[in-house]
Amino acid sequence: MMNQSFECFDHERSVQQIAGSLSCAIRQVDAAVSLLETGNTIPFIARYRKEVTGGLDEIALRKIEDAFGKARELAQRKTTILKTIDEQGLLTAVLHEQIRSCTDKHVLENVYSPFKPKRRTRAAIARERGLQPLADILLQQKVLNRSRSDVLSPFVSPGNGVPDKEAALQGACDIVAEHWSEDAETRRWLAGQAAGFGQMAAKVKRGKIDSGRKFEMYFDHQEAVKRVPSHRFLAMKRGEAEGVLRIGLKLDDAFVLRKLTPQLAHNRRFEFHRDLSATVKDCYERLLLPAVESSVLQGLKEKSDEEAIRVFAKNMRELLLAPPAGPQVTIGIDPGFRTGCKVVVVDGTGRFIDSATIYPTPPRNDLERAGKTLSDMVSRFDARLIAIGNGTASRETDAFVTEVIRSRALDVTKVVVSESGASIYSASPLAASEYPDLDVTVRGAISIAHRLQDPLAELVKIDPKSIGVGQYQHDVNQTLLKKTLEREVESCVNSVGVDVNMASSALLSCVAGIGPKLAQRIVDYRDANGRFETRRQLCSIPKLGRKAFEQAAGFLRIRDGDQPLDNSSVHPESYYVVKQMAAHMELEPQRLIGDPTVVARLNAADFVDDQFGLPTIEDILSELAKPGRDPRNEFRVAKFVEGVDELTDLREGMVLEGVITNVTKFGAFIDLGVHQDGLIHISQLADQYVQDPGDVVTVGDIVRVKVLEVDLQRRRIAVSRKMAMGA
Repeated sequence: MMNQSFECFDHERSVQQIAGSLSCAIRQVDAAVSLLETGNTIPFIARYRKEVTGGLDEIALRKIEDAFGKARELAQRKTTILKTIDEQGLLTAVLHEQIRSCTDKHVLENVYSPFKPKRRTRAAIARERGLQPLADILLQQKVLNRSRSDVLSPFVSPGNGVPDKEAALQGACDIVAEHWSEDAETRRWLAGQAAGFGQMAAKVKRGKIDSGRKFEMYFDHQEAVKRVPSHRFLAMKRGEAEGVLRIGLKLDDAFVLRKLTPQLAHNRRFEFHRDLSATVKDCYERLLLPAVESSVLQGLKEKSDEEAIRVFAKNMRELLLAPPAGPQVTIGIDPGFRTGCKVVVVDGTGRFIDSATIYPTPPRNDLERAGKTLSDMVSRFDARLIAIGNGTASRETDAFVTEVIRSRALDVTKVVVSESGASIYSASPLAASEYPDLDVTVRGAISIAHRLQDPLAELVKIDPKSIGVGQYQHDVNQTLLKKTLEREVESCVNSVGVDVNMASSALLSCVAGIGPKLAQRIVDYRDANGRFETRRQLCSIPKLGRKAFEQAAGFLRIRDGDQPLDNSSVHPESYYVVKQMAAHMELEPQRLIGDPTVVARLNAADFVDDQFGLPTIEDILSELAKPGRDPRNEFRVAKFVEGVDELTDLREGMVLEGVITNVTKFGAFIDLGVHQDGLIHISQLADQYVQDPGDVVTVGDIVRVKVLEVDLQRRRIAVSRKMAMGA
């Protein structure tokens, strides 16, 4: 055993490497890591510790957190590998340093490959039969000046499974092939060839042509590894998973063998040169190529997963931050045919008031009674909004509601909203705890109403994967997907802020420093003791300690409480600064809140002290000028064209308004008021070249498009945004 430490994690070196890769100052990365390791949340650090990190935003902090986590994981893997090799008695000083200095996980595994515990391979069997010494002779490739027969004869052992000289040579060549295949430099070179010149190939499996038509474009497909986009690779992987496609890596085998053969079988004068040249081919085809193929495909999968998850997270963010309709009495309708439409009324705070079932759709078509019920509910509760779910029977219900509003002159606005995930929420334990006495269908209608009032507050109750705004969300790394989406939810919730007296436990659990257990304790305390009048009251909640309060307080809002600053993003730790500002102006502190003209007369630099620098002071002044401002856009409603309710109503050349429902790498999907979303291909998004559709449109955007093509058979709509500009 070597007298060396197996511990590989170097904090200082990791910080330096991360700083270099992210183009940050070392002190910034070091400060961020220190804050994270002492239990601070990223929203808190980004908002309230700008002086410490040099103004790093959430994106940079997430990258630092991830990079530091990967550095720790790599170090742990190195430690495990070093211990394993040392236990084998094979750890040298050179190998020890080679492993410690490795910065790439794939390279690390290549270095470790010769020392991995082996399954019972052809080479392992040959070693059991005593052929390792013969393999060593072949590997040395020194001219022997002996006949081949003389060299091989001593290794013939029928009783040991080596019946003749040919068997001895074959077994030794198997050992040689395995040895070559484990060489780190050879693997690195071949991986470079695969990355630079390899082709990603897909073929349809025998007998799967008819059943796998949805993967038809990949039945005989080749594409450069370095150019294959994430959505196509994930589509091919799905085809493989469903047993339709066979995917793999194609290289220029002849070129590779021309390069490898003289490198590995390097001595032409060696008596067994021809055998070793054949072994190179065997090594490549049987061992090297499958190993590199596996590594390349794994790398492509990781890259594609990351890209798809990034798109999903971006779409999710736009959906979460969709403009809220606000605290208005809202009617929610969950459409249906046979079982009717469930109708609910919620007040401006989202509290459930009343429900009914109407049957305006087939088979009953009870339009008169349904119209009377709906108009009575609008009038009786003075409803201002009607939210219609976009699922089954949505368009029929939308047409009915439109006619009721028109014929009865109702002063109410209708909006079709996404109901993705509403059914999952309505059957969840959370929904059951919120509405224990209501049917699941009624809960679903309530969720639809809430989504219009405040999308963020409602969507946090639903598993992000059920919301349907991503590419291949069921095919990507589920752990990474969950982590990324949870981060996005956390970021959105904290950027908006949460009314502690109205928020559900699901929403509160997303606030920095507060998890599900603390969130439930806050709700229980509120239910038992009434509304909170100050942020400081939160400290009375069992197990809500100083650290949790520090992290959460700035993101919690208390409207109409005892302390006006509690309804702002000003953190309690800096309330004294506001008092100093007020004293400087000879005013009461509350006079500063919401009066931009007064705030504009303050000089931020005058209030910098040892605790808070200029960035924090400027944030305080900005918040005082517009306290509790909502970062979300103003609420707007898309105007669908009347009479365009079905796919058959669409005509080429029509210019329509719609709502972006999903953004992918190849374009964006848009709701046009019919039963099928249209596709704006990336080439039709703008007049100029578009690299990323997300740079042009986001989920929830209301845009005008021109209909290019309607495929009734395949139920596909192609539309153009660029051709509708100016139309």
